[in-house]
Order: sequence, then structure tokens, then C-alpha cells
Amino acid sequence: MTAGPRRNGISRRLTKRAQFLNAARGVRAGRAGFSLQAIAVADAEPGLGLTVTNKTGNSPERNRIRRRLRAAARACGDAFHAQHDYVLVGRREALTLPFSRVVADLSSAIDKVHAKVRDPGTQRP
Repeated sequence: MTAGPRRNGISRRLTKRAQFLNAARGVRAGRAGFSLQAIAVADAEPGLGLTVTNKTGNSPERNRIRRRLRAAARACGDAFHAQHDYVLVGRREALTLPFSRVVADLSSAIDKVHAKVRDPGTQRP
């Protein structure tokens, strides 16, 4: 399946294991319902991957978590930066949190991972 035109910020889906492992080496921001991993890549469009482990619950619960996170990503679509890959690692709390909080958490997590990115020439104080 190929990605169509960019809708609400995300046009590429991460499907390969190597893409998920690459994002895991990037910057992270944790929230109650998920953890966000982000890394700069050469692709012009932002990419999004979703993962929910078997420890989180049975398959209907994991699918509900994925659907909620996908909808939150669509709601925050314009916040995703070009030339970055993002992976959302779902947690069980994503089922019980109000959707507006999940969206607000995702928006703040995106801001946080991009605030952590430093220019290569700068050093930590």
C-alpha cells in the first residue's frame, strides 16, 4: 500500500522493522497513554509508526489503542515536522484517558522531542 497525498500532516507509514529500530535510537517523550520516539530522516515527508505490545492486553484492546492513537495523530497532523519519523508506543492507559487529553499529550510530546533536538555544533552546559 502506498501513501496518498499528505492529509493532516502524515503521508508515510512506517512498516519495516528497521524503521522502528531507527526511531528507537532517536529522542523520546513519555506520556501516560503512550511513548513517542522521533528521529530525523532523509525523506521529505513525516512518517508514523504505531506499536502496541502483547503485554498491553488482548487483541481487541490493542486494536482500540491503535485506533485511538491513529486518530490522535490525525488530529495533531500539522504538528509533525517534515524529515522526521515518529513511532507511538501505546500503553494500556490510552484506553481510559479522555481523547482530548490524548491529543493534548501527543501535541506536547511532539513539541518536547523537537525541543530536545540540538544543533550538532552545540554542547550541553
